Amino acid sequence: MIILGIDPGLTCTGWGIIAKAGSRLSHVANGQIRTDTALSMAERLVELDAALTDVILRHQPDAGAVEEVFVNVNPQSTLKLGQARGVAMLSLARAGLPVAEYPTKVVKKALVGTGGAEKQQVQAMLRILLPGVKLAGADAADALAVAITHGNMLGSHR
Repeated sequence: MIILGIDPGLTCTGWGIIAKAGSRLSHVANGQIRTDTALSMAERLVELDAALTDVILRHQPDAGAVEEVFVNVNPQSTLKLGQARGVAMLSLARAGLPVAEYPTKVVKKALVGTGGAEKQQVQAMLRILLPGVKLAGADAADALAVAITHGNMLGSHR
């Protein structure tokens, strides 16, 4: 099974793809999508959708998982994050993929053992779980963590 994890953001959306065979996980690809800040909100959302659709078409995942929105101190930032998240979910659903959602704390707990883990701890665990992985950046790392969480949750539901 191929799983696409997404860490949504308007400025930078991370994506990570893993393959799951039984209990074995392996890295397929990861990257970051940056939108042009000179464009309007609508144009940036179209740009994000097009890039995610390209990732989906290129890698043909069987399922997608998206990190849930956390509430920022700045309500405008939360709204923008929510719009990017909506586009991510739409891109996955349009491709006919089942879409799962995971809160940040659940992702961190699934990988590191504590919901309050730091980004560096998550990245260190990714390097253990996916030997040789080259992370495209922090957002890509978070997306791989979401994909792994989904892969592990699938196994626990059976």
